[in-house]
Amino acid sequence: MSGEGAAASRQEPQQVPPLGTLLVDTGHRNQVGEFRGASGPYWSLRPVCGGTEWEAEPADVRVPEPMERLRAETARCNARSAGRIL
Repeated sequence: MSGEGAAASRQEPQQVPPLGTLLVDTGHRNQVGEFRGASGPYWSLRPVCGGTEWEAEPADVRVPEPMERLRAETARCNARSAGRIL
């Protein structure tokens, strides 16, 4: 019975999000990433400031809270203005 509560508390995504959607990967230190596509059973996410994509379990992905979204968008703008990303 302990497995039922754990499964119910996980947020299952309803559908594949549009490209570029910001998401939080709870299985990857709550890192915010940009959705880049689906690869088999996994979703590909990329750090908002550029870098190597990683694969995430769709069940471990959630929509960012407003503060998480603001931090990610600010980090992206700062990286862009410093010339670290295009």
